[in-house]
Amino acid sequence: MDNRKHLVVLASSRAVIDDQVTPATVVVSSETGKIVAIHKFIQPASNFPAGTSYTNYSPKLLLPGLVDAHVHLNEPGRTEWEGFYTGTQAAAFGGVTTVVDMPLNAIPPTTTVAGLKEKIAAAKGQCWVDVGFYGGIIPGNEAELKPLVKEGVRGFKGFMIDSGVEEFPAVTSADIKKVFRELADEPTTVMFHAEMDVHPTQSTSHPTGPLNRYQTFLDSRPSSFETSAISEILSLAHLAPTLPLHIVHLSAVEAIPLLREARAKGVLITAETCPHYLSLAAEEIKQGDTRHKCCPPIRSQVNQDGLWAEMQRPDNSCIKTVVSDHSPCTPNLKLLPTSIPGSVTASSNKEPGDFFSAWGGISSVGLGISILWTEAETRRFSIEDVVRWCCKNTAKQVGLEHQKGDLAVGMDADVAVFDDEAEFVVQPSTMLFRNKCSPYEGKVLKGVVTETWLRGRRIHSRRDGFGEGGPQGRLLLEPRRK
Repeated sequence: MDNRKHLVVLASSRAVIDDQVTPATVVVSSETGKIVAIHKFIQPASNFPAGTSYTNYSPKLLLPGLVDAHVHLNEPGRTEWEGFYTGTQAAAFGGVTTVVDMPLNAIPPTTTVAGLKEKIAAAKGQCWVDVGFYGGIIPGNEAELKPLVKEGVRGFKGFMIDSGVEEFPAVTSADIKKVFRELADEPTTVMFHAEMDVHPTQSTSHPTGPLNRYQTFLDSRPSSFETSAISEILSLAHLAPTLPLHIVHLSAVEAIPLLREARAKGVLITAETCPHYLSLAAEEIKQGDTRHKCCPPIRSQVNQDGLWAEMQRPDNSCIKTVVSDHSPCTPNLKLLPTSIPGSVTASSNKEPGDFFSAWGGISSVGLGISILWTEAETRRFSIEDVVRWCCKNTAKQVGLEHQKGDLAVGMDADVAVFDDEAEFVVQPSTMLFRNKCSPYEGKVLKGVVTETWLRGRRIHSRRDGFGEGGPQGRLLLEPRRK
């Protein structure tokens, strides 16, 4: 057998191996797509059979491919918002080699086995990276949950407040009790959009102030929404003491002491946050710029600083992961004024710049590592921290730590080649998601993914574009292990 046909070698003076930056040579089997050897020094090309594919990327970094564990791909049903092809292509552009698709904003949502099968059918042959799926929790679907586990969903998500789409209603405490009893012994994670409208007559239903002023919107969704929802979840956690729980897109720092206290008492609960909560601040949002609308909302600079402070506690932080929460829509649904990039003529009678009527969600898949690194480096975080938040811990969160999120022998050869010194301006050409409407447009970001490898195959490079052969991503449907 001619081994040179089956080996791919990636080397660099800087690679994140065993949680530290070190010189390394990563040897990959192109037959299996797995890493077969790692040397913590640079092996010269002459040490391998003649004709072996060998690249020394020094001084660029070799990172594990990112695992974005919170992405709305919206297909089928709302493919004009986003789809598997465009969403996963954008992910690959930014070094993301695995995404996990959220159960809502597609029609039908992934709340039944039948809905999951429709999702799988829509995804086949369309994915540039590997894709897993979450199941959804809505009132009355508890009988579908165990079958969805067996079909390979990576976890479940429920809303404790209006989701914005009628086919995915919020759950009550009574529903959560049923879910916890149903999934108490299953190999899965139950996740919550943790907001509760505790005083509806004073908040989202009755805004006080101009609707195109961001502070009016922020005042309508105070931090008490998050703390109340998390307190309710924690009050029910005893019903399933071995079931991992997770808070998606944590925004309010006031929730952190609740989560710390619960974890100290042995409750299996973690949280994630997102690049937009770590890089954008309410004080900087201009009137009518609804590209910034998301729920929970982007809060103050002081709040942002508090999230970063919590993440300085790597072993004890309740915030374990950073994910995009890429939640796109067609530009007309953002109701942008004509003075803001990305605006189009709205197909409704709604006023431009109305934060209450505009669709909520930030588009950023494929930009995440650059957004995060731009801010993290200034705060003296390391690239090892980024790998922990966006690779290792996200893979663990969705039960893929045995094959994703790390550069180690036996793992999938998913690699992001990262130039941590390069900068670029976010433009439509660097926003590969379907609708080019994002608050990051025009911003200068530091850190460029120059190549992305999926299971030993280069799928994208900044120089040459996307690889031949089209989308080669797999659907990750192997059931989770306990």
